[in-house]
Amino acid sequence: MKSAFLLFVLATASYGCSSSSADARPHTDRPAAPAAVSAVVPAASAPVEARLTVPTGLRATIFATVVGARALTVAADGAVYVSQPVSNQITRLVPNADGASGPATVAVKGLNRPHGMAFHGGWFYIANTDGVVRVKLDGSGTAVGMPVQVNHYGSGGGHWTRSIVFGPDNKMYVSIGSTCNLCVEKDSTRAAVMQFDENGQHGRIFSRGLRNAVGMAFDPVTHALWVSQNERDNITPEHENLPPEEINILRDGGDYGWPYCYGDRIPNPEYGDAARCASTIAPALEMQAHSAPLSLTFMNKATQLSASDRGDALVAFHGSWNRTTPTGAKVVRIRIKNNKPVGVDDFITGWQRADGTRWGRPVDVAVLKDGSLLVSDDGSGEIIRISKK
Repeated sequence: MKSAFLLFVLATASYGCSSSSADARPHTDRPAAPAAVSAVVPAASAPVEARLTVPTGLRATIFATVVGARALTVAADGAVYVSQPVSNQITRLVPNADGASGPATVAVKGLNRPHGMAFHGGWFYIANTDGVVRVKLDGSGTAVGMPVQVNHYGSGGGHWTRSIVFGPDNKMYVSIGSTCNLCVEKDSTRAAVMQFDENGQHGRIFSRGLRNAVGMAFDPVTHALWVSQNERDNITPEHENLPPEEINILRDGGDYGWPYCYGDRIPNPEYGDAARCASTIAPALEMQAHSAPLSLTFMNKATQLSASDRGDALVAFHGSWNRTTPTGAKVVRIRIKNNKPVGVDDFITGWQRADGTRWGRPVDVAVLKDGSLLVSDDGSGEIIRISKK
């Protein structure tokens, strides 16, 4: 039980907040009173298909177990790479013919809280908490030499995870969360998505006002960059159901409001700056408060799903830490119409029990080369495969 609780503490760090502030105004990070936290309680021996509810025609099986599994990426050869910030390494998994993984191997080690990963131009890029590194992989998928640092950005404080994607323009995009729950940052690289050239140089702010945009993906139709954003905690007078989490479609130079605004340009009470909020960009979609969205994956290549599903996206909700009735700990489907998100439906549920406890906390969703899905879980360490029956 102690080890499960340690994993919970490490896993929730990406959604936690620092008490540091760059603003003279008082602000809240976590309430003084004890918060209602849904701890990770190990799963019973029941098979995963009995623990999770998936759409009709699909099934859930165990692909692999990787302690502290966070982000997932799939290489051109079909191998799956899993970031393990708890051990500062990347693990490689190779699917077997039966849909499970063969033995795990350590692909890259000696990292600094690695999270997002991407393949580009023959390099394997890894987003450490303080900057992006890259490395060449040999024929066995293992690093050749030590990772080479290609850039630096803000680190420390809250929201340590970094996500990375390469766009159709061959530019590198990195999401860097805020240091705090609510504050005016001194470091302009925080609470922002940065754009670099494909080698990680010449960085600039692409979009700002994004408290913690962990999920990032390019729309396969419009090529616009979508993000899923964790919004603030402890808003008065209704901290449990405000403010909504967000899906944002980014524009170059766009300001999405944080810390001054939430939701559809509503001023945060600590600042009350309606004029400033009026000039920001409203979210493309609002979702249940405190769900903690940690991924965003378009399903266009998920050929084992129905054709109607493949035009939508999936988001993994890590789950709330301070609601009286916990929420999240599930994977949801973002319904898309006319290239815009229009609604949210449950897609995979069951990590959270009826009493509010959880045996796991989903983090990321990836599409395997065979068109099935993988879902990582840093609470139990299980990586779940979702495939057609």
